[in-house]
Amino acid sequence: MNTLTHLLDQLFPEENAIPEENRLTTPIHQREMLIDGQMIPWTGTVQEVYSPVHVQTADGLKRLLIGSYPLAGQAEADAALEAAVKAFDNGRGEWPTMPIAERIECMEKFTGRMIEQKDLIVNLLMYEIGKSLADSTKEFDRTVEYIYDTIDMLKELDRNSSRFRIEQGIIGQIRRSPLGVVLCMGPFNYPLNETYTMLIPALLMGNTMLFKPPKHGTLLHYPMLEAFRDCFPKGVMNTLYGRGGTVVPALMQSGKINVLTLIGSSRVANDLKKMHPKVNRLRAVLGLDAKNAAIILEDADIDLAVKECVLGSLSFNGQRCTAIKIILVHRNIADKFLEKFAEAVNKLPFGMPWQKGVAITPLPEPNKPAYLKDLVEDAEANGATVINTGGGTIHESFFYPAVVYPVNEKMKIYREEQFGPVVPVVPFSSMEEPIQYLIDSPHGQQVSIFGNDPDEIAHLVDQLVNLVSRVNINAQCQRGPDTFPFTGRKDSAEGTLSVEDAIRAFSIRTVVATKETEKNKEILNEIVEGHRSQFLSTKFIF
Repeated sequence: MNTLTHLLDQLFPEENAIPEENRLTTPIHQREMLIDGQMIPWTGTVQEVYSPVHVQTADGLKRLLIGSYPLAGQAEADAALEAAVKAFDNGRGEWPTMPIAERIECMEKFTGRMIEQKDLIVNLLMYEIGKSLADSTKEFDRTVEYIYDTIDMLKELDRNSSRFRIEQGIIGQIRRSPLGVVLCMGPFNYPLNETYTMLIPALLMGNTMLFKPPKHGTLLHYPMLEAFRDCFPKGVMNTLYGRGGTVVPALMQSGKINVLTLIGSSRVANDLKKMHPKVNRLRAVLGLDAKNAAIILEDADIDLAVKECVLGSLSFNGQRCTAIKIILVHRNIADKFLEKFAEAVNKLPFGMPWQKGVAITPLPEPNKPAYLKDLVEDAEANGATVINTGGGTIHESFFYPAVVYPVNEKMKIYREEQFGPVVPVVPFSSMEEPIQYLIDSPHGQQVSIFGNDPDEIAHLVDQLVNLVSRVNINAQCQRGPDTFPFTGRKDSAEGTLSVEDAIRAFSIRTVVATKETEKNKEILNEIVEGHRSQFLSTKFIF
């Protein structure tokens, strides 16, 4: 028995061997939904939630049952939609007309309640999607930080708009107004953080919400439902449970959804948008497919490139939209790069999510190991080799990272977004080859360049900035910091997310204007000095 096989045989523990502080002592069986300000009981069909973590039993390895949640239907989805529509009330509802300072108070109250649930949410992140304890904790902390950063940015934007402008004889005040009912659908890989980077700014701007949690990563939102109920007006936050293909189409077809915000596949986004009867009225804020490339130039610092590419391609098992999903390396240094890269990949610690320092963990999607195996076998059939020892070995929900070389256009892995721990490596001789790869790609999120020649890097940058939305120099692809724009070209995104951009994405600039006459100035002064309007105001939020 080789070393890897032996280690994989010992990978999954007996349940009583899980450290007490990391156990989910009782499965969470959710039997209620938040609709119209009430926790609605559910007695119908449920979806059982099994962790990617297996445990050893007398009958062999079994996935750990960690809970269940409602599989609601169209009636519940319609009720949630009507609650959101009623709460918005064509912009006249309590929430969209509430002063920004009061909305911020609601959000701060909610954030305090959320922090109280940190330990449970972090544990659920680990067990539902197999994310390491360190990364789960980081995701929670980063989400809280994002909320506070969004609040600070909203205050700044509001301060900047708390004055009147006078131009060409016209007095005007320009502020941001909400858009309406938002359907928010988050991803499984960052089910808290990336969901909240859409949900939080949408809420703060006065919109009302329909929130559908991802299939993997649903239970972790349950501990916050009562906080949503208690901290926001009735009907502002409503949850959707059930199969997306069952409950979402009718919502879109109703025409009552004003904003679709989704992190997922471009195919799903396109299908949903087509269902809306008046697409021109639908705003879409979308984070979609990506196949980010790393380009390793001939003069690159190989040790640096290896370090960044390992992190970029295999952090959270490569299950990130910003992951490096293909590496293009200059043929003259390919062997040296691959030797060091394969060695670094095989040094990555793997194990259970709660184990300290673990980098590779079990995969949450039940069919993902088989899909990744198919990609590897297809590449091998077309001339590639798995170059790291043990690469592609499967043990239940665990897939040992595979580095595949040389990859070419005949292979599925060349174009398909694998979203898992398979790293395709393509050799190139001419700079036109990686540039042409990006030109032909349907994706356009990010790229990483590794090299040391300023002229060559500058030449590349000037071409690549018109093909992707972020070019990283001697660094992995990534989303942060959250103050930087996060978007994509082609099929990779629609709209821009960052702390400031998200606030703008979920609102619209609205102007109140009048001619600069003495009577009109008198009217405006009376409105402002008497605090008679929430919109026409010079209040300053500190």
